[in-house]
Amino acid sequence: MTNKQEEIFTLNNEVKMPSIGLGVLFAENNGEVENAVLSALQNGYRKIDTASAYGNEEGVGKGIKESDIERNEIFLTTKVWNTEQGYDKTLSSFEQSLERLQTDYVDLYLVHWPVKSKYKETYTALERLYSEGRAKAIGVCNFSIQQLEDLMEHTQIIPALNQVEMHPHLSQNELLEFSKKHHIQLEAWRPIMMGEVLKIPELVEIGKSHSKSAAQIALRWLIQRGVAAIPKSVNPKRIAENFGVYDFELRASQMETIETLNQNRTLGEDLSHIE
Repeated sequence: MTNKQEEIFTLNNEVKMPSIGLGVLFAENNGEVENAVLSALQNGYRKIDTASAYGNEEGVGKGIKESDIERNEIFLTTKVWNTEQGYDKTLSSFEQSLERLQTDYVDLYLVHWPVKSKYKETYTALERLYSEGRAKAIGVCNFSIQQLEDLMEHTQIIPALNQVEMHPHLSQNELLEFSKKHHIQLEAWRPIMMGEVLKIPELVEIGKSHSKSAAQIALRWLIQRGVAAIPKSVNPKRIAENFGVYDFELRASQMETIETLNQNRTLGEDLSHIE
């Protein structure tokens, strides 16, 4: 069965964003990330997520250039790292990211972590980039409800997106409810738990009923919750598999089963203290 049309989410500024994208954390800038981007674009992906801190923006840019896909058909995200935060430093970091990516704009620019003393100033720089049209949407990563409330109180533009760790062992229900109320799109990193989802019996069983892998079930669960996802892979087979989530739907009872798996368990480290 072939994929139905990819599901698109609309951000709070009316920008359209694909629900599934390729994450490239740890993908090497030696041809590996380039090949992963090419493979993803060939398999129908139209969203690529990178970051200054990943050290592979050059390879991402090359992969996009080498594909036959027009730049305006690709939703490209990058992020400002902790040590680059602050108003002027953020603007400078953005210029460097554009240069490495070989583009004159990004579709989404994010504050990578909420560095306590700097995130409001940093976000103000993002607002400027948005007003100039060089970032089509702006947002944050790894922000709590309290940090979002603080940010919104001191800045002009509600973040279009908050990229956070989310997977079947970390369902983030309270944050999801808050985000929907304020029209902030959530996007999940580590959505397939670095492959751990393949060992969760409930996901394997649900997968059998749809002829899908446990990873595809985890991704489908996110989409049906209204959450975008950026599964990371450099393996062409896995990249293709992670995109095969648009030709089936989980039943309400299956969604409920996955909800019961929550353990409030994080796999990623909190890096907001690094400046």
